[in-house]
Amino acid sequence: MSNNLFDFGMVGLGVMGQNLLLNMADHGFSVIGFDKDETKTAALENAATPGTTVKGVPDLAHMVEQLQSPRKVMMLVPAGKPVDDVIASLLPLLERGDVIIDGGNSHYTDTLRRVQSLEGTGVSFMGMGVSGGEQGARTGPSMMPGGNKEAYLHLKPVLESIAAKVNGEPCVAYLGKGGAGHYVKMVHNGIEYAIMQLISESYALLKHAGLNNDQLHEVFKSWNEGALQSFLVEITADIFLQKDDQSDQHLVDVISDKAGSKGTGKWTSQDSMELPVAVPVIDTAVAMRTISGYKDERVQAAALYVDPQLGEFSDAWIREVHDALYFATILSYAQGLAMLHQASKELAMDIPMPEVVSVWRGGCIIRSSLLEIFAKAYGQSPELPNILLNQDVAELVKSIEDNTRKVVAKAILAGVPAAGFMSSLGYFDAYRSERMPTNLIQAQRDYFGAHTYQRIDIPGTFHTEWGKN
Repeated sequence: MSNNLFDFGMVGLGVMGQNLLLNMADHGFSVIGFDKDETKTAALENAATPGTTVKGVPDLAHMVEQLQSPRKVMMLVPAGKPVDDVIASLLPLLERGDVIIDGGNSHYTDTLRRVQSLEGTGVSFMGMGVSGGEQGARTGPSMMPGGNKEAYLHLKPVLESIAAKVNGEPCVAYLGKGGAGHYVKMVHNGIEYAIMQLISESYALLKHAGLNNDQLHEVFKSWNEGALQSFLVEITADIFLQKDDQSDQHLVDVISDKAGSKGTGKWTSQDSMELPVAVPVIDTAVAMRTISGYKDERVQAAALYVDPQLGEFSDAWIREVHDALYFATILSYAQGLAMLHQASKELAMDIPMPEVVSVWRGGCIIRSSLLEIFAKAYGQSPELPNILLNQDVAELVKSIEDNTRKVVAKAILAGVPAAGFMSSLGYFDAYRSERMPTNLIQAQRDYFGAHTYQRIDIPGTFHTEWGKN
């Protein structure tokens, strides 16, 4: 095997790196991986399917010299300096036409910097978002590559083979120039934050109404068999069945309510403000994870204020919460996709929106039956600035709007926290308003700061000496 020329190389043989290589090998590609930890190189070879060509080496130069030209080398190492260090180690070993792929969760600005720094070397750099977790990497992930389009053509046969498939179509596509791949993955993760927050609020609204874990399992299981079908709703149903192996309780009831995060949701929120594009459900999801960390203060506050009081649950309440979750999930996608549309123009990334929703249909964490509806909308209008402007989406939203308002009103009156639902409805009401009250804000800004304003009847820019009447 040592004399073979390998099709694909991987730097970093953690679970994700190992599983992607094994996936490639299962699809007929010869693969080689590098890791300084020889237990990982051995684990890679031991996990290979009999008859496939898989090799692990502890020497980077040894890996590179065994790759076919043009060499295709993917990195799955922690974001930040480790990525730059690997690039610096690889460059002296590579030749013109070779391709480096960063498959980690790098910030798109770092990816753009790396693309630009390698220009002139003849070596192409691509940033690629990978979603689906460990299992997805092994059996079919969703992949979001961006950067040099010619370089993508070298990767396409491998990536299309290992990607998740929906109706026979691979969940991978070239998603634009520069840092587009990691930008799309960043927004994907922001939408993921939002939907997870909304599901947790649905859980709270049902639990406060008296549903136990077995009933919650049945509710989410039935939801996943209908319009709300999605990976996150599916795993939520499973979670309610899991028993704790250290007590006689359900595991979900003994898990701390301090939520963790790796920062990608925060990046989405921060970068949306730079564009600017409004993504308030994502902003709220990030804020709620932050508030979850105030555990000691929340315990003190709970003793000072009245407990939430929701009435007994009913079939009608379950339907209303279902519709509110559906409504707010649509709004979460709408905000994230609007952000991608705007960023594509502002940052000259040329992100193809039909391909984005197509790639997300399978393999990834936010895969959902809703994406088929969005794919149809972008098929009709690829440059749609917001999916809420599509007639079919509008009819769907209007059909569940009333129940969403009922849920938000009941949550407010009962004192059950439902900030994600509230922000989705607030965004919707503002977005559908032909005239907002922000004319008053413009008057205030001009009054105290001479910031000027525009009029609705006369073109131009104006300033008034206020209070002179």
